[in-house]
Amino acid sequence: MFALKISLLPFGTAGDVLPFVWLARHLIARGHEVTLITSSLFQKSAKAAGVPFIPIGQDADFELLMRDPRIWKLGTGTKAVFDFATSATALYWQALQTQRRTHGRPDLLLAPVTAFGARLAREKWGVPLVTVHLQPAVIISAYQTPVLFPAIHPLLQCLPPTLKRLLFDYGPNPVDLFAGRALRQLCRQNEVSPPRSFFREWWDSPDGSLLLFPAWFAPPQPDWPKPHLQSTFPLEDLSTEFGLSPALSAFLDQHPDQPPIVFTAGSGNVQAHQFFASARAALDIIKQPGVFVTRDLSQLPTDLPPSIHAAEFTPFSPLLRRAAAFVHHGGIGTLSQGFRAAVPQLIMPMAHDQPDNAARLTRIGAGSALSPARFTPDRVAAALNHLLHSPAVRQRCQEVAQQIEPAKQAPPHAAIWPWLETIAAT
Repeated sequence: MFALKISLLPFGTAGDVLPFVWLARHLIARGHEVTLITSSLFQKSAKAAGVPFIPIGQDADFELLMRDPRIWKLGTGTKAVFDFATSATALYWQALQTQRRTHGRPDLLLAPVTAFGARLAREKWGVPLVTVHLQPAVIISAYQTPVLFPAIHPLLQCLPPTLKRLLFDYGPNPVDLFAGRALRQLCRQNEVSPPRSFFREWWDSPDGSLLLFPAWFAPPQPDWPKPHLQSTFPLEDLSTEFGLSPALSAFLDQHPDQPPIVFTAGSGNVQAHQFFASARAALDIIKQPGVFVTRDLSQLPTDLPPSIHAAEFTPFSPLLRRAAAFVHHGGIGTLSQGFRAAVPQLIMPMAHDQPDNAARLTRIGAGSALSPARFTPDRVAAALNHLLHSPAVRQRCQEVAQQIEPAKQAPPHAAIWPWLETIAAT
């Protein structure tokens, strides 16, 4: 296979961007010319991984989104994401135009559904585009419908698939509602015919969709996009480039017989004061050490005892191997790292794909969930006591870990690369 020019355009937080770094590593190893185009905040990570990088926007733009009070709430969080995605569309488009002038037209684009600039390039230049789905929540199936709004999900599930399909096909949707007007204007400015519905016609590329989650986590449904390839979790955390800090390693060494419980509210969350306050109190109740991971240490209680270590950043794979349990927000990247480490997980889902990921974790039997309203010290302590002392949960965690990294000669992701190369060649 000759070398391809491939542009990857992730959008979002570290959990959304690092899987594209994983894709880039493998594609570069196969001899392709790969460029990562995303928020300037991830330039350091891309450089460490050896991935060519084109930044868009400013770090302050990302910070503004993370501090938006709407972002971690059901409903309003979706609008905040689409507002930001719409404003970033022109930046992605400009970066692609500049890259084309300097390096020529790309042979293949890989992007999530929210990187609308990539779809604009497909329609304008005829470049093949593969939509990359990192979580099943973004595929709105009429059969196993994802849990987007927990309060109404039981009612929705009572509807027959035909009725749900009509609702999804003809009812209102956040893409057209929140982003449609701006995207139509951008299409017309670039002489691209806008679709009647960006959700129904632009959500999945007709060239193909890559689903980076395994079938045991989300079984295939009859109405998933076609063509598609379902593979496995990317599991990229830059652990090769950024290991555990000496301070964190020393803390773990101090607790060889009582592994800590790891808490994080997400790489982008700067509104998690209550989460960490409840975590601190819960650890007091169950008498366990803990590790708090957050990009903004000012969110943490000021009276942390020596039994709790705080870290601004750490790769999860080496940390979780030495942890007793993992408590987090339910982002798909965080969740999959917990699966690989075979640790029980407790999720506090807030918005976006998190409620659906929490429901799947619970259904699998490798953890449980508490809503933000129920994430109180007593309930967190009770949930952790159950997870830590349940043989059934421990066994299920071990079984899931074996499914993530099975003892096979060929890795689970081996089919991805020839599949992408075939799409680029057609």
